[in-house]
Amino acid sequence: MSGLGAAVALLTRIPAGRGDWDRTDLSRSVKWMPVVGGLIGLAVAAAYVGLATVMPASLAAGLSVALGVLVTGAFHEDGLADTADAFWGGADREDILRIMKDPDHGTYGVMALVLSVVVRVAALSTLGPVVALALLPTVHALSRGAAVVLIGVLPPASGDGLGAAHVAPGLRGQVVTGVLVSIALGLVMLGWWLVPFVLVAGAGTGLVGLLARSRISGFTGDVLGAAEQVVEVLLMVLGASLASNGLIETVWWS
Repeated sequence: MSGLGAAVALLTRIPAGRGDWDRTDLSRSVKWMPVVGGLIGLAVAAAYVGLATVMPASLAAGLSVALGVLVTGAFHEDGLADTADAFWGGADREDILRIMKDPDHGTYGVMALVLSVVVRVAALSTLGPVVALALLPTVHALSRGAAVVLIGVLPPASGDGLGAAHVAPGLRGQVVTGVLVSIALGLVMLGWWLVPFVLVAGAGTGLVGLLARSRISGFTGDVLGAAEQVVEVLLMVLGASLASNGLIETVWWS
């Protein structure tokens, strides 16, 4: 399977080949994750722009965010919920890893999911069409880039699971390429307005990474999903704040 195919199959519900990837397939998918994220963001933005012409912006935003969740199969949201339950409910490293493997969600996980969805919907509903079409692909590319960074800087927290499966020879080059791709996509969409978004994405990624290192000495697939969600929420808040204050009303290509 190609790296792009593996990234599509991993990050979305779109059929893209077999599901029994080996480590080489998953390693090759890393550099393509921001591309897949950017395409998901573009789909969400297009849905929002279209729906907002026939219904209130808040309703259009809710349906568009729901579309993104359906396309990804709530893959990242599940990681956020598992990580919230484990990091705040686990007594020690072994307990945290045990909770992460539990498919049920507790209070911390449910609250994290609610906050993530509510904030993203509220932020999206404030955006005009041009800003939405520029911002959402950037946000989704950079948030997948956050997961890519953690794959490169942290060791797997356990010897099994999706996190460990990403580790393969040549991974470091894939990580560097993935990060550069996410930045390049953002530059195409936002121009130099990308700078504050990269800084905030870096801060969010660092926060999740430090927490993961201190709690479980590495990353898991759930931690990668949590990093994506944290960065996506932070970037949506930043974008909505800039747009609401009239700082981003148009972009270079509009």
